[in-house]
Amino acid sequence: MPNISELEAAIPVAPLKLIVLESAAKLGSSVNTHLVNFRREIKNIAKNDPAFEGYVSNNYILGTSCYRFGSGEGKAVISESVRGKDLFILVDVCNHSISYTMNGYTNYKSPDDHYQDLKRVISAANGKAHRINVIMPFLYEGRQHKRNGRESLDCAYAIEELSNMGVSNFITFDAHDPRVQNAEPLCGFDNFTPPYQFIRALLRTDDSLLIDKEHLIVISPDEGALDRAVYFANVLGVDTGMFYKRRDYSTIVNGKNPIVAHEFLGDNIDGKDVIIIDDMISSGGSMIDTAKQLKAMNAKHVYICCTFGLFTDGLDRFDEAYEKCYFDKIVTTNLTYQRAELKSRPYYVEADMSKFLASIIDFMNHDSSMSNVYTPTDKIHEFLARYNNREDISQMDS
Repeated sequence: MPNISELEAAIPVAPLKLIVLESAAKLGSSVNTHLVNFRREIKNIAKNDPAFEGYVSNNYILGTSCYRFGSGEGKAVISESVRGKDLFILVDVCNHSISYTMNGYTNYKSPDDHYQDLKRVISAANGKAHRINVIMPFLYEGRQHKRNGRESLDCAYAIEELSNMGVSNFITFDAHDPRVQNAEPLCGFDNFTPPYQFIRALLRTDDSLLIDKEHLIVISPDEGALDRAVYFANVLGVDTGMFYKRRDYSTIVNGKNPIVAHEFLGDNIDGKDVIIIDDMISSGGSMIDTAKQLKAMNAKHVYICCTFGLFTDGLDRFDEAYEKCYFDKIVTTNLTYQRAELKSRPYYVEADMSKFLASIIDFMNHDSSMSNVYTPTDKIHEFLARYNNREDISQMDS
């Protein structure tokens, strides 16, 4: 955990409590375990002070349920008092595995359903909490963050709506466009990225990688991910390149202009290992096409690192691409729902974010500076130094 000395001298804002919606149950349980361990081990001045009863606990999760009636309508029930608590509500709007029955038919919850459940929980808190913080790893409607012509502006409206309901802080990861926070400029909005967890997961999986300009390059699959690629490349001390998507703007398919081709801009990659970095894999068509072109350019290995692995069209095309050696590994985080079959794939690597998320919650509960959490440059350099010296990296902090 970064700068633990800051936490040891800080006072919590209010008693910490987690509300974990069913959509994020697995991640929430892991985060809770880390928080319990943090508070047991830390030497905080509030630890043994009767005025801060509950600072150390065996469980920070509040009992919460979201019920559905036969008509499809719903309600949220919180089984414990939230008065005066610093609430952190965790929701995964991309979990498509949760079903409910409506009029005798089985439906699966969409992002809209999860968003409604979040609002129900906030409503059930009834304004009694000291502060409400929403942890939404995949920002609801984050891909509809700007308006062109006569269309909706869903993400900005959702942020404004939740702020009006009493939410003080939004915690999200790798927002498609973090400028959407301007919809509610006086509300806290923290957007974190997982570069440290990416490199940590990748190097623990493949210890043959050489991290230098002669052997490695970081690629952005499009213009939107260039900032991520530039930061990642600079921290690793390697070059970067990018593809740009040439689209047919005379046609609209499923609300988007179809991609005609991916054009590469960058240095020669012949014989180099390549890391492709982006915020998400949706259907995966663009990512596979990018990897295919890199292999055709004689890339040695291709590693794909994405914060959110949605795989909306299934895994068949990735299985086929892996068999054709278009890529070697796919690294995604556990911030969103991961189907069971994904974890069984030989090419899949999970970047565990639960400990990182727990540290974010702990720092925010103490109102401590988040600067070291935002930019983990020093931590990445330390990890790379140990890796290059062939020291044991398996025990390094998450």
